[in-house]
Amino acid sequence: MRISSMALGLASLSTTVTDAFVLNRAAQPLLSIKPTFTASAVASPFKTLHNVNFSKLKASESDEVDYPLDGTCDPFDPESSEFCTVDPEEIDGSLNRTVRLTVLFALWYILNIGYNIGNKRVLNVLPLPWTAATVELFFGFPYVAFLWLSGLRKAPKLSFDNIKTLSSQAFFLAATHVAGVISFGAGAISFTHILKATEPVWSALILAVGFKEFLPLPVYLSLVPIMGGVGLASLKELSFTWLSFTAGTISAVTSATKAILSKKVLDGKPLGENLTPANMFAVLTILGFLMILPASFMIEGPAKISVAYNAALAAGHTKGEMLKLLGVSGFLYYLYNEVAFLALSEVAPVTHAVANTVKRVVIIVASVLVFRNPVSQLGAIGSAIAILGAMGYSVAKSKCKPKPKAA
Repeated sequence: MRISSMALGLASLSTTVTDAFVLNRAAQPLLSIKPTFTASAVASPFKTLHNVNFSKLKASESDEVDYPLDGTCDPFDPESSEFCTVDPEEIDGSLNRTVRLTVLFALWYILNIGYNIGNKRVLNVLPLPWTAATVELFFGFPYVAFLWLSGLRKAPKLSFDNIKTLSSQAFFLAATHVAGVISFGAGAISFTHILKATEPVWSALILAVGFKEFLPLPVYLSLVPIMGGVGLASLKELSFTWLSFTAGTISAVTSATKAILSKKVLDGKPLGENLTPANMFAVLTILGFLMILPASFMIEGPAKISVAYNAALAAGHTKGEMLKLLGVSGFLYYLYNEVAFLALSEVAPVTHAVANTVKRVVIIVASVLVFRNPVSQLGAIGSAIAILGAMGYSVAKSKCKPKPKAA
C-alpha cells in the first residue's frame, strides 16, 4: 500500500535525521548551551536534549536524575499546555539552534500528520480501537529496548515502589491514548483534536476542585473562547457522534489529570535512576501497555478480532497490509513523542503555545484534505476559536506564572 510504504520510509528517515541532530547537539561546546543539563547527558548523546533541566532537575553522584518538581509545570509531556518551558532569557539565539529547531519542528509536524492519518487508516480497515491503541503502545518497547541494550541510552533503574508511584501516571497516559483512538475511530480526526483542545478547561477545573488552587483571572478568561469554540464546532460538526464526543472529552480530561499528577502527586518523590523525560515516557508507555492489555483482550477479544480481520480480508485488504499499517502507526506514535521532546524542550512559553497551535491546525487541515471530511463554515469558525483559545490559555498562564515553592 503506497501510504503505509511512504509512512514506513518517513519513519526510517526521521529516525536518522533525529539521531543526527542529537549527535550534533552533543558535539557542541557545553558553554553554548543555555538550559542546564544533567551529568548523565554528556555520557549519552541520545539523551542530551531529553535532559533539559528547566532549572529544576539535578543529577546526584550516583547518576540518578531527580525531579524536585515545584508544582508549577509538567516536565514529562512536551505537548501538554502544562509543560516546563525555558526562560526566554536563557535561550541561545544562534543560527545553528534556529536551523536545528526548524528541522525538528518540521519533523514533529510531519510525524504527527503521519501518525494521525495512519491511525485513522488502521481504524478504517480494522475498527478495533482498543486493539489498535494497545498495539501502538507496545511498539515503543522494541525501540527503547534497542537503545537501552546497546548502551546508546542508559536504562532506567526502578524499584517496585518507584513503579507503584508511577502507576497512576501510566494509567492516565494509556487512558488518554485509548480514548483518543476511540474518538478517532468514531468520528473525524479534526473533531477529536478540537475536543483535545479543551484540556486547559479541565486542568483549571481539577486544580480548583481537587487541590483548591485557583488561577489568575486572565487565565480563566482565556478559557471562555475554548468552551465557546468547542460548543460551536460540536453543534455544527457534520460527522458528529456521541461516542467520538465522549471519548475525545475523556482523552482531554485524562491528559489534564496526568499533567496535574506530574506536578502535584510526584512532587518530591523518588522516581528511580536514569529516569530522564524520554525514559519516563518509555516507562509509562510500557506500564500503560501492560495495564490496558487485559481490558483490551476482554473488550475486543479473539472473536471480535477474527470478525474484523475476516471482514478486512473480504474487503480486499491483505494480512501484510494490515500488519504494516499497525506497525507503522505504532512506530510513528512513539517516534513523534520522542521528537516532541527534542523540539519543545528548549523553547520559551509563547513559542511552545504557538507551536502546539500550529500543530493542531496542520493536522486538522491534512486530515480534511486526505479523508475529505465535510466541514461547515460555522464548524470551522468554532474550531479556530477553540484552538486560538487554547493558545491564549498557554500564553496567559505563562505571563501569570506563580512563583515556585520555597525549597
